[in-house]
Amino acid sequence: MEKKGIIIFTRLTSLAMNQRYYSLDVFRGATVALMILVNNPGTWSAMFPPLAHAPWHGVTPTDLVFPFFLFAVGNAMAFVMPRLQAGGSTVFWQKVVKRSVLIFLIGLFLNWWPFMQWRGEELVFRHWVDPENSERGVRIFGVLQRIAVAYFFASIMVFYLKGRLLIWASAAILVIYWVICYLFGAPGDPYSLAGWFGTAIDQQIVGIAHMYKGEGVPFDPEGLMSALPAVVQVVFGYLVGNYIRTSSLSAGLDLGSDARQVVLHRMLSGLFVAGVLLTIGGLAWGQVFPINKKIWTSSYVLYTTGLAVLIIGVMIWYIEGLGVKNKLTRFFDVFGKNPLFIFVLSGFLPKTLALLRWTTGTNADGNPTYTTPLRWFYTEICAKVPGPAEYGSFLYALCFLTLCWAIAYWMDKRKIYIKV
Repeated sequence: MEKKGIIIFTRLTSLAMNQRYYSLDVFRGATVALMILVNNPGTWSAMFPPLAHAPWHGVTPTDLVFPFFLFAVGNAMAFVMPRLQAGGSTVFWQKVVKRSVLIFLIGLFLNWWPFMQWRGEELVFRHWVDPENSERGVRIFGVLQRIAVAYFFASIMVFYLKGRLLIWASAAILVIYWVICYLFGAPGDPYSLAGWFGTAIDQQIVGIAHMYKGEGVPFDPEGLMSALPAVVQVVFGYLVGNYIRTSSLSAGLDLGSDARQVVLHRMLSGLFVAGVLLTIGGLAWGQVFPINKKIWTSSYVLYTTGLAVLIIGVMIWYIEGLGVKNKLTRFFDVFGKNPLFIFVLSGFLPKTLALLRWTTGTNADGNPTYTTPLRWFYTEICAKVPGPAEYGSFLYALCFLTLCWAIAYWMDKRKIYIKV
């Protein structure tokens, strides 16, 4: 047992000296892979319940993916921020502003792309605001935009606030967000779709034409006000990443101590305790401020952060501690090498291929019906799998994920890494 503990300790020591954690890369890659999987079913009308978002309050496995990615953004920040702090304010602002603006603009580009759409028999330009319907236009916010905003403000907090002040500021944001939701929401039902206060603000500032309408009404789950607690999600990711980095560095130089106790007790046990406390705290807070992804409640931040910490702890123990690197870790690691590019590609490909279509016959009214490359693949191959429609829909998602992985694998083999 002692020998095994020393082996685990030595591996973590070496890794800490390089400030590189393979498990964090795998975690980030896994979140990207799951985001692609849940965003690309064969049909939205046939999905296994765990692969769909909760209708409103509550959490499904799919509702964990986005906050986990923001948490991973914070993890990465813990290893980059020391260099930015060493470079001073000028370097910091140049790097952070450039990265935030680029990510936001890429997200906006993806919302507008391909700038053309089929309307009847012809391709027409997608206007910023539809001239035939003033309430329909290009959506401004989205996943990448939320990442950009959260990363920007979290970076400022981390750069200028230190130690406990950063923790207290984060806690204050979560509490203030709760108070604002309660005071300015609809009396008696402030956390409902109709009662949440943030929708009115988005309508006034962004405009109905540029809001998400997937809920049947103008409501944006990545809108302005719900970005506040999302910023804290990134900060928590930074705090955990910084704890991992500094704990391993400080523990990795004393070979005379009990290696197992140093590694497992100081860092992994610390992560486990933090994860449990955050998870329980989120569940408890959720009794009065419901856990809800779509308005990104404060309880949701605590709960998902707690689960992320627990998973990170297990992955560090399994991958770095035991030295396990297999086909599964390699599969996710490939996604982690080009996370932003692969995620953008997963949205870019379907929209681009949708411009290619051909007739498949006529409908009851005698009008032609059409299909596209990906739609044909689903209806003619995946949808014909025996069993419930969910089987074919899930098979399509797996096939699309495999395609994205193949591209990411090819890029990794050729050392092509696209970073913003």
